[in-house]
Amino acid sequence: MQNNAYNIGMLVGILLMLVSCQKTQDQENSNSITLDKSEIIDEYFLTQELQSKLTPDTVYSILKERNNEYVDDNLTIRNTSERIRKASIGQYPAAVVLSCLDSRVPVEDVFHSGIGDLFVARVAGNVSNEDILGSLEYACKVSGAKVVVVLGHEHCGAIKSAIDNVELGNITGLLAKIKPAIAATTYKGDRTSKNHEYVEAVTHSNILHTIDEIRKNSPILKEMEDKKEIKIVGGEYHMETGKVDFISE
Repeated sequence: MQNNAYNIGMLVGILLMLVSCQKTQDQENSNSITLDKSEIIDEYFLTQELQSKLTPDTVYSILKERNNEYVDDNLTIRNTSERIRKASIGQYPAAVVLSCLDSRVPVEDVFHSGIGDLFVARVAGNVSNEDILGSLEYACKVSGAKVVVVLGHEHCGAIKSAIDNVELGNITGLLAKIKPAIAATTYKGDRTSKNHEYVEAVTHSNILHTIDEIRKNSPILKEMEDKKEIKIVGGEYHMETGKVDFISE
């Protein structure tokens, strides 16, 4: 009798567990989202043939358009398993973005791009050095990218630290690369990191300074730009809106 009661108890417990699992599964199914095929981009992939037909001005316009899509939340799914498999064959990105290290600046998302669309180089303060220049040269001269974007952003910690004369390990040398932009910033008022307007002015100057450094220290990129094979532009990312304001020199 005791064994029968035990077996019945076990059976009831298993049945209750199965019912609970089914309810959980039903809840998950009710919360799932079905996407229309129009919201998934997996057929288009940037091939060498497509890349070669793009002009710098066309790519620049595409970047602006895609940023608008990001701002408007008009997004599509790009990184499907099919696209990932295609990317293993080779890469032919249309542009290279030199961005700050900041985790709040998701570059591929900002330009509504997927695997294979962009090269992205990151360094705090979006400064230029030998390694960055080599990377940009590889992206453009070797792999055919048509646009170089130096992307700064508001509320940049590196800019604020340079203004505050922070000195700490290798950070000291990094911030030294921002100091020329500070010196070049014309501003009447409170020149401290607590003044948002002043930080914005230095951020703008730093983007332009990095562009100048690229042209000065990379004869390869300078020659490509002079021949209109590439375009070198600056932009500032605004965290509250997601908008990139491209800078006219």
